[in-house]
Amino acid sequence: MILRRATLFDQPERGLVDVRVRGGLIDHIGAAGSIEADAALEEHDLDGRVLAPGLWDEHVHLGSWAEYRRRVSLEAAESAVEAAQLMATATAEAANTADVMIGAGFRDGLWSDPKTAALLDQFSGAQPWVLWSIDLHSVWLNTAAAEMLGHAEALPEGVLREREAFGLAEKLASVDGDSRDQWVADALVAASARGVVGIVDFDFDDNHANWQRRRLGRDDWGTRVHYAVYPDYLEQAIGRGDQTGKPVAPGVSVGYLKVITDGSLNTRTAYCCQPYRGIPGEEFGAMNYPVAELEALMVRGKDAGLSPAFHAIGDEANRVVLDLFEAVGVPGRIEHAQLLRDVDFSRFATLGVTASVQPQHAVDDREVADHYWSDRTDRVIAIRSLLDAGAHVVFGSDAPVSSLDPLAQIAAAVARTDDDRSSWVAAQRIGVRAAFRASARNDVAVGEPADLAVLGADPLWLGRAFASDPSRLAQALRELPVELTVVEGRVTHSTLSR
Repeated sequence: MILRRATLFDQPERGLVDVRVRGGLIDHIGAAGSIEADAALEEHDLDGRVLAPGLWDEHVHLGSWAEYRRRVSLEAAESAVEAAQLMATATAEAANTADVMIGAGFRDGLWSDPKTAALLDQFSGAQPWVLWSIDLHSVWLNTAAAEMLGHAEALPEGVLREREAFGLAEKLASVDGDSRDQWVADALVAASARGVVGIVDFDFDDNHANWQRRRLGRDDWGTRVHYAVYPDYLEQAIGRGDQTGKPVAPGVSVGYLKVITDGSLNTRTAYCCQPYRGIPGEEFGAMNYPVAELEALMVRGKDAGLSPAFHAIGDEANRVVLDLFEAVGVPGRIEHAQLLRDVDFSRFATLGVTASVQPQHAVDDREVADHYWSDRTDRVIAIRSLLDAGAHVVFGSDAPVSSLDPLAQIAAAVARTDDDRSSWVAAQRIGVRAAFRASARNDVAVGEPADLAVLGADPLWLGRAFASDPSRLAQALRELPVELTVVEGRVTHSTLSR
């Protein structure tokens, strides 16, 4: 492949260049017109467009995201009653009513009315209804669903939280494998249109089996995948000799040992140093595992060559996990790192722990954080503080919690707003260059993987042009056209004319 007349991202001083790709790698970059045509290589004229590294989403629940795109959306619900009404409307409009009606995406952190199975029963009748929260840390069932799924103990509230909710996710594999795999394929095609070249899949499932089924013997893949191993599948992985980075299928490698140590902000289960505000009594959240069990899992992973990626949202959970990284003596990742103590920012760099952060959560959670964490919002999704302390920071969406679109994460990190309001905790904004660095794994340079994205506008120029208007900057970055996506030297998305 030869890409003609490209403007390299963050290298405008080089002028227009030609880029040649062979064997999945960039093998030459020269001045425009300097690379001879080769009949064996396809060519694309970029006409001055920006050639950037391809984008990674470092935290996706891909199967859940693929299903979420086809579920009843509950994001607009501002109360429990409204969520039930949305479900009722969708049920009435469904051409073929499913055995189980599934909704997803409710945010109940500020709802004034309680969730109960009886409320859903008023609208659902005998049909089982299952409603997932946006963060996947809780699920709300009507009576029919609770009884059918073997969770009558959840009544009368009808709510499962944390590990009980995660266990239900696998039980609710309500479509056959072929259909779900097609939904996953469709989701990845859509991701390619946003410049995505790779994802880290944290689906609550047997990800080894899923990705072998989807990819073994196929050479038409378009997205790199690193998948997580959860504790339920750890011994199987060790028995296979799986290690982080080991290829298991075309374009697929073993990723990280994933353990969800605490809850979430919207569910009020993230484990914090200080109690939540606005709740009667003192509620700190909770850990999902005893610390000794977490340490044993981390040690087991270390001995097997599986790098840990431990979920921690509350500042006390993050402290505990950082202490474990220090005690075990292994590098790894903390997924989310949403609320941190001031003394812990520097520990990420010291311990070699990557902060895998979801910038869109700073936008989506601003109201609930202002309510429950009003005395600590300066430490919520504190990307600037992490970078200033020398931490390695990478961005993910946590889809379906937010959309699988790295450009949306970049916009949220740069502007910390997605509407006409001012930036939320503006001191934690970062620049466009740093945001792109947190969203890519390679550079546009000789010897680097040919994982590339061609952009319809220069994001660095947008950053300068709208520097004084965060709302317009966020909109411009979110709407940034991606005109070509290349993975391992193969085109996976294109709107360019040939």
